[in-house]
Amino acid sequence: MARRASSTLHPGIIIAAIAAVVVGVIAGKSLISKKSPSFGDVSKLEISELLENGNSLRGNTYVIEGQIDEKLQWTTDRGQFVSVKLDAPGGAEFVGVEIPAEFNKLNIDTKQKYAFRVKFREGGVAVATGINRL
Repeated sequence: MARRASSTLHPGIIIAAIAAVVVGVIAGKSLISKKSPSFGDVSKLEISELLENGNSLRGNTYVIEGQIDEKLQWTTDRGQFVSVKLDAPGGAEFVGVEIPAEFNKLNIDTKQKYAFRVKFREGGVAVATGINRL
C-alpha cells in the first residue's frame, strides 16, 4: 500500500512567517511614529532678543518651537498669520509668525505644537521657511 504525502505545513515555515509578520509590524510602527527631521542646523530663537529689538533680527534665520495659540489672519493668496505661544523663563510669550501661501496645503491647527524655521524680515516679522509638527 502506498503512503500519502503529508498535507500539513512544516513548523519551521509557520515560525518564520510569524517572525516576518512581527518584524514587519515593528518596522512599520517605527516608520510611522518617526517625527519629521528637526531644524538642527539653525539656532533657537532667544525670546529676549526679539522683545528687545525685533528689527535687529532682520535677515537672520531661527527656530521657533511652540503651540499655535490663535490663527489671526488667512487668505489663499498670501497665506496666514498665527500667534505662537512660547515657553519662556518668565512665563509664556507670544510671537506672530507669517506662514506663506506655499504652506497652504498643511493643516495648521490651534493648540498643536510646531517647530517653525523662520527668517525675520523688515520690522521684525517672522516668516516661516519650514514647518514641522511636533
